[in-house]
Amino acid sequence: MASITIRNLDDDVKRRLRVRAAEHGRSMEAEAREILRQVVGQPNAPRNLGRAIHARFAAAGGIDLVPPSRGPMRSTPDFD
Repeated sequence: MASITIRNLDDDVKRRLRVRAAEHGRSMEAEAREILRQVVGQPNAPRNLGRAIHARFAAAGGIDLVPPSRGPMRSTPDFD
């Protein structure tokens, strides 16, 4: 297991960590490990870009586009 040292931690942050640890019945070190485990422990699953775009603009509603009229198909080329 690795260990780290955190320098220049604000007194207020340390106090809040101590209070949070006490609320959960853990030491400050155990509370810090749990916080780190929750935040960086598991990589996030990749997001589906299409769903993310849809979710972003769904509230704006949509528009109905009229499909353009199509002409007759061209004949296939003759390579003889």
